[in-house]
Amino acid sequence: MRTDGWHLTSDLDAFLARAGRFLRSRPAAHTTQLTALEKARRGEAELREPVFGWLEDAGEVRAAVYQFTPARRLTVTSLAAGQAGSLAALLVGERQTVPGVLGEHDTVAELATRWTRLTGAQAERGWYARLHRLGTLTPPQPVPAGRARQAGAADRDQVVAWCREFTEAVGEVPRVDAATWDTSRFADRHFTFWETPDGTPVSFAAVTSALAGMVRVDPVHTPAPLRGRGYAGAVTVAVSRAALDAGATDVVLYADPDNPTSTGLYRRLGYVPLADWSGYDFH
Repeated sequence: MRTDGWHLTSDLDAFLARAGRFLRSRPAAHTTQLTALEKARRGEAELREPVFGWLEDAGEVRAAVYQFTPARRLTVTSLAAGQAGSLAALLVGERQTVPGVLGEHDTVAELATRWTRLTGAQAERGWYARLHRLGTLTPPQPVPAGRARQAGAADRDQVVAWCREFTEAVGEVPRVDAATWDTSRFADRHFTFWETPDGTPVSFAAVTSALAGMVRVDPVHTPAPLRGRGYAGAVTVAVSRAALDAGATDVVLYADPDNPTSTGLYRRLGYVPLADWSGYDFH
């Protein structure tokens, strides 16, 4: 007989068997969880001292949480008021090392507050973004001259170089290069270039593989000297349309709410704000 409340395990298969359906029930909201856990299921993520958990109420899973390594933030789905406190108390009682938390802003802000009260740690907001979901795809006008082309094996050096530029531009750590590419978060993405009529790549966008009908666009990058010409919008439309044509029911992306250029672009293309996400680090 199952007991309502939080349950913890180090067994990924047991966790997915119990919480997988819940995670797939809201694929847009759970985009980060679904893609990270799929990499873990495929053996492409380091599972060092893993912790997986789910919250049951009336026999139904209402929330899920995981942490793969002691250095990785605890990632949690949205929690109702009061549930963050019970989770924090459980983790403290289990003497779980938690370097930070990641998830929808209201949930992790409450969890960070509870954690600091229980442990005396300090919490610092280290990352935030706004999750968007595609409504009606609206191509920009005018469309810049050129075409979309899927990247292939021969484009690896270009893709790696632009991903490195992207991580440097947004301050992402760890930064990616040829030596770290195979273990980076970009290695399993599907990249598309926007090329000028003479075949010169001028921008790119990538998407994740479809999970529960969800595809996430990430990253989108145009080298600084080529910005302001509509290339990012054109390639984002191309990968978004391709995802829809392939049967995706939810196409999502994260955008920096403090960057009016990218946020405004995605809104014009038909992406609608869904939730604010934050990452807190504990010191």
